[in-house]
Amino acid sequence: MQAPCVPPADQIRFRAHSRTRWSDEDNQGVLNNAVFLTLLEEARHQYCLHLGLIGVQNQFTFVLGQTNLRHLAPGHGPADVEIQIATVRLGSRSFHQAYRICTPGSHEVWAEAEAVMVIWDSENGGSAAMPAFFRDKIAEFEGL
Repeated sequence: MQAPCVPPADQIRFRAHSRTRWSDEDNQGVLNNAVFLTLLEEARHQYCLHLGLIGVQNQFTFVLGQTNLRHLAPGHGPADVEIQIATVRLGSRSFHQAYRICTPGSHEVWAEAEAVMVIWDSENGGSAAMPAFFRDKIAEFEGL
């Protein structure tokens, strides 16, 4: 498996902030692997709120299609974390994002990840074309 392709930090325009909890650690004293996926989800939520892309009743208009996450250092709780997030590609029915999870002060990188998000039509139970306003907001913000 290839390592996630994440742009350098100075090329990522959005930073989300979260906090891990002491209960996020496993019995070895490091963040449980599932917590990393939750941090990515929190970052997506903050990113979409920032761009005005959250739908009615605070709903996403997309689902997670694929994730590739590489652990680089053990995360700990409780701790403040910064999640750098960038949309790196826009398709007709999906978009690709890149992430870096690190500590805000030292910028120790805990993990890097990529995800493919699929525009979803919940009524029909399948993928859908990306709405123009959605594409336009991301493209303008990211310079795509």
